[in-house]
Amino acid sequence: MRRMSKHALGMAIAAALAAPSVYATNGYQLIGIGAYQKGMGGAVTSNPGSAMTAITNPAGMAAIGSRADFSMEAFMPDRSWDFSGSFGEKDTSEAKMYGIPALGWTAPTSDGSNMYFGGGMYGTSGLGVDYATTLLAPQDAVPQSMGGPMDTNYKIDGYSQIQFWQMAPTLAWRQSDALSLGVSLNIDYQSVGFQERLTADTAGEVMNFNMNRQAGAFGYGLSFGALYKVNDMITVGASYKSKQDFSKLEYQLRAGDIQAFPDGAGGLVTSKDGTYKMDLDYPQQLAGGITVKPNDALKVSFDVKWINWSDTMDKLAVTGDFTGGNKAALDPGWDDQTVYALGVDYAVNDRWNVRAGYNYSESPVQEEDVFSNLILPAVVESHATLGATYKVNNHWDVAFAYMRAFSNDVKGKNDIPAPYNQFFGDSSNAKISLEENSYSFDIGYRF
Repeated sequence: MRRMSKHALGMAIAAALAAPSVYATNGYQLIGIGAYQKGMGGAVTSNPGSAMTAITNPAGMAAIGSRADFSMEAFMPDRSWDFSGSFGEKDTSEAKMYGIPALGWTAPTSDGSNMYFGGGMYGTSGLGVDYATTLLAPQDAVPQSMGGPMDTNYKIDGYSQIQFWQMAPTLAWRQSDALSLGVSLNIDYQSVGFQERLTADTAGEVMNFNMNRQAGAFGYGLSFGALYKVNDMITVGASYKSKQDFSKLEYQLRAGDIQAFPDGAGGLVTSKDGTYKMDLDYPQQLAGGITVKPNDALKVSFDVKWINWSDTMDKLAVTGDFTGGNKAALDPGWDDQTVYALGVDYAVNDRWNVRAGYNYSESPVQEEDVFSNLILPAVVESHATLGATYKVNNHWDVAFAYMRAFSNDVKGKNDIPAPYNQFFGDSSNAKISLEENSYSFDIGYRF
């Protein structure tokens, strides 16, 4: 069994690093990892259920017993940008399906011990689009009296990819039958690439932001968790994940790879040949949950989570030796999110559990930041999920889940950054939208 576990771990890590993890739900963080968490709508802080709890609440590793979980998710986002508000065109992003692998395990540190060690490799976050050239504004769409496009067609194309994985070696302690505590070391890797280009029929390339040769960086952080069984009916849980601190992403750019791009202070910058850097960390978050078990068959869980996106995705810039300045400001302007999750788990019999969940968080992207997020459309808000687990025997179980993230869009208003507003006015009237479907499959083994 030990040899099989090592082989499975190696295969899963290789699959995770090869997978084009491009997805988004709460910002660009999945609402849950694996079929159990997805089926519960992400309401798992006080109701861990699987070894994926190393990411969501490390204390859960001492509460679920000795087990391993292997997960694969087929994630299918549908993204579009729509410039019909400025008499342009609409386009849908290519690439419709992505595979998201994850694995986790936990076991006592020795026979009869109350200390548990575990961890895993998890695809937790990501975002991306791939848009063909799209008409942004046709000639005379904006009157020349307003600084309009002066009898030319403006077109835009865009690409983005943020891939994020975490390893989470975890130590958990079952202090008593009521209380469990846990801590995990988060070892992170991300790969990031962007490209956005604006062209005009009469002037060629007007703006370029070409960083599509992806750069990677490692990061680290800590997670802490607690579970407390108040009585036979009520369990509460809490977790805190620190900000994940990454080394700077480094890009080798050619002259003009970044061209006439806003510097965040009303000017424009253009890259020279050289090395440029971007500092993109992952936000801290805090979660609390309660699970109520009115009878032996039914569990109802509710979570509230805060994600500090404004610390990492409000101001974001590429720094280096530009012509005209020292930074190119992407400045997505994301707001913090408060996530509400509700999950219900019902044991139909000794073999079957069924579950349903709902997850809601307001989009971190608001109307005043649409133009800065044309290639970062993390705007979905409401998610509904269904799931089930079948216990094959005393050791093996299989689980399934379906998630539907309902379509949401945000339309730009007062979102054109200076100095582009002299050509297009203050509002892009562009609409970015996103909806998602996903199917998850898990295999679990109880030692």
